[in-house]
Amino acid sequence: MVDALRPFRHPALLYRGDAEYLDGVIPFLLEGLDRGEPVVVAVPSRNLLLVEKALDRRAGEVRLIDLSRAGRNPGAILPSMLRALAAEHEGPVRIVGEPVWAGRTDAEYPACVEHEALMNHAFAGRDTAVLCPYDVEALTPSMLADAERTHSELWGLAGPFVSPRFDPDAVRAELSRPLEPPPGAAERTFDIAQLAALRGYAELWAARHGLRRPRRDDFTLAIAELTTNSVLYGGGTGVLRLWAAGDEVVGEVTDAGTITDPLAGRIPPPASTLGGRGLLLVNRLADLVRTYWVPGRTTTRVHFRCG
Repeated sequence: MVDALRPFRHPALLYRGDAEYLDGVIPFLLEGLDRGEPVVVAVPSRNLLLVEKALDRRAGEVRLIDLSRAGRNPGAILPSMLRALAAEHEGPVRIVGEPVWAGRTDAEYPACVEHEALMNHAFAGRDTAVLCPYDVEALTPSMLADAERTHSELWGLAGPFVSPRFDPDAVRAELSRPLEPPPGAAERTFDIAQLAALRGYAELWAARHGLRRPRRDDFTLAIAELTTNSVLYGGGTGVLRLWAAGDEVVGEVTDAGTITDPLAGRIPPPASTLGGRGLLLVNRLADLVRTYWVPGRTTTRVHFRCG
């Protein structure tokens, strides 16, 4: 269980309407600026404009990130933005992050919840505060319940209070249960001898299903990284499955490995470490990444939009 007494603070702001949003976010940001802390706002575009306007002349002191673009894959938020920022500064860091908004797809939403749960591990022991707004009027009751389970504090009109349902590790365990691939997926079993041919196969398959360059090259590289990981760390063999779903193509690699580090693919390994960067690269390439595991079986899915 994550230590609730750590310096890291991770409150969820439960708000209704623009006024409550700004009443919760702006004082939090100004307090950080007045203390000389690095401050970041990573929220969807509409709310980013609200915050920028409300900050007025002080907006130039804040790093502003449109999360509806940069955070479409929730798995990229930690390695590409938040953890990278914290690594630049030894002292306190203050962040507003809003990974959950109305309009997230059914596939994206569980990845958002997993991201929120993993934040408690990624920043444990660091003097960092991450405030996560949740729109009470636009999100479902189950989404708000997930916020209570992944955030140690809840802020709202009743004032801040400790979340009685805080249990991010249980959330992660629930989201890690394997899913079955759809019927009719193209399937290839592989070992080290098939790796090179498998890359070419994935590229041709993606081209036939409408994925254009340069995203087709990214898809091929992601599949190559996952299949190589299976050979190196997943028992030497694996199964690749490919299918099209709506306006995207999906690749899935299953092997006999077991993930022991909950932050694999989210936190860069030390510079002196050889390897260990494959999942990190995959998270930066794909539009969505999900990893499911039980002891002795790991499946990683990557989604790439064709549009």
